Amino acid sequence: QVQVVESGGGFVQAGGSLRLSCTASGLTFHDYSMGWFRQAPGKEREGVSCVSGSGDNRYYVDFVRGRFTISRDNAKNTLYLQMNSLQPEDTAMYYCAAASYGYCTASWSRILRYNYWGQGTQVTVSS
Repeated sequence: QVQVVESGGGFVQAGGSLRLSCTASGLTFHDYSMGWFRQAPGKEREGVSCVSGSGDNRYYVDFVRGRFTISRDNAKNTLYLQMNSLQPEDTAMYYCAAASYGYCTASWSRILRYNYWGQGTQVTVSS
């Protein structure tokens, strides 16, 4: 049984940092590209970043590029999202997802591309 579990969310002031983690079990982790998504109240879920199974290929949505960094440790079956210079508009529930495609492609932010999802971790940024 595949399990995907996020952690590391919390409350932070604008300009602060958080590091999210996501641990996946029940799958061959390095065979899966991994994505971070977020969903704010009243808004659709949106892609934040994607990393390939090897960790060499990364995509970011424009509004986080230069502030967020995605990485993975395949030995630990863990995905990370380092978030710096957080702003109130980054407030959302953040989700980790696994896709059975080894690479991130131009369609990396399509929700239907991902096979497994976590329950999310809340990030709240105050002004």
